[in-house]
Order: sequence, then structure tokens, then C-alpha cells
Amino acid sequence: MIRGLLSVLFVLVAVAVSSSLAKPEKNIAKRGKRIPQTLSRGWGDQLIWAQTYEEALYWARAQNKPLMVIFHLEDCPHSASMKKAFAEDKDIQKVLDEDFIILNLVYETTDKHLSPDGQYVPRIIFVDPSMTVRADITGRYSNRMYAYEPSDTQLLLSNMQKAKKLLKTEL
Repeated sequence: MIRGLLSVLFVLVAVAVSSSLAKPEKNIAKRGKRIPQTLSRGWGDQLIWAQTYEEALYWARAQNKPLMVIFHLEDCPHSASMKKAFAEDKDIQKVLDEDFIILNLVYETTDKHLSPDGQYVPRIIFVDPSMTVRADITGRYSNRMYAYEPSDTQLLLSNMQKAKKLLKTEL
């Protein structure tokens, strides 16, 4: 009887050890695409993203660059379509890489200046290195002033250039 129990115990230990030595499975989404594991959350994996609003403000001030803050939600279809257009636009990605500190948030901050006309997504706000929210740099909608759609990438690029120009003339 004891021999039988020891045999069963030995088999269980062998199975447990062999399964723990197996290669771990990759983190694959249900649709078969790999989930981005960077701070970009799919908005531009080659870019350097700030982790928090406070860190982004610090780097904007230290490097004298404007900050672009993107508010979005992972399960929002409008955010997803904007993310796709944003990540595929080489001009936007190039300007961001060279001239901006960037942050994307899937939650609201305690700074109410970052939601001057309400909390909606997707929303893109510019902040200059003096920590002033640029409420004057807006999208094309009067009811959601900081919203952009995938067809608005040229307007967004123009607003990014405006944020850079205002930075040079005002500071």
C-alpha cells in the first residue's frame, strides 16, 4: 500500500516538474495579435513615452519641448480608430519623436486644466514647458474641442506645428 502511494506521489511530482519546465506561452490576444507591452499602448511603439503626467511635465520643462497628452480608452471604438490612424501616420510619428514629450492616459488626471470642456475620449491636449495647458490649440468640433477623428490627422499635424511655433515665440 505504501509503495503504491509513493508511486502515485512520484508520478505527480514528475508531472508537476515537467510542466513547470515547459516553455511559457506568449501573451497573445484572442484575435491572434500580440498585445503591445510598452507605454505606447499601440500609439507608436518606436516612440519614447512618459509613464505619468508628473514625469511628462518634468521632461517637457527639462528639455524645453511641448507635451502632448492623449486621453483614450482601450475598449472605445473611437479611440481604437484614432490610434490606428495616429500610429500609421509617419509625419505625426516623426514630429513626435523629434519635438515632443508624449503621454497617453487611459484614466483621468486630477489636473482639471486637462479637461477644459469635459472628460471624453479620445482627447488630445497640448501643454507647454511652462506647464500651461494650451486651450487655444483645438480640433474641429465646437462641442468636443480637443477631439480628433482618423480623418483629422492633417489638422492634428498642423496643431502640433502650432504648438512648436508658439513655444518658440512665447518662451
